[in-house]
Amino acid sequence: MATKAAAKETAKEFAVIQTGGKQYLVSEGDTLKIEKIKSPFVAGAGRAPINVGDTVVFDEVLLVDNGTDTTIGAPFIKGAKVSAEIKKIAKAKKVTVIKYKAKSNYFKKRGHRQPFFEVTITKLA
Repeated sequence: MATKAAAKETAKEFAVIQTGGKQYLVSEGDTLKIEKIKSPFVAGAGRAPINVGDTVVFDEVLLVDNGTDTTIGAPFIKGAKVSAEIKKIAKAKKVTVIKYKAKSNYFKKRGHRQPFFEVTITKLA
């Protein structure tokens, strides 16, 4: 049976963030693939490109748990932020969509490669 001190050491801080219409359970050091993010609009300069090594801040935080306290947002937690560093910008494998109807000479083949960012979570705040 584990003691309370051992339980505190194994308890890990985590958060649930929302980006790209999806929700992710993250903690510091995690690496995950997310949907492509548009860069913020700067007045007069337009949109600056996002590059590998840039820091991204997710402010749509739904839940934060530090091992002892759990904070749940309605729908988001005010002031909570999760920082991440972009490690890779790429496209996923090709997805092929085929539409076919027998005996009617109908065949369509389409495909696309979905862009994604691979990010590493650096800080939960």
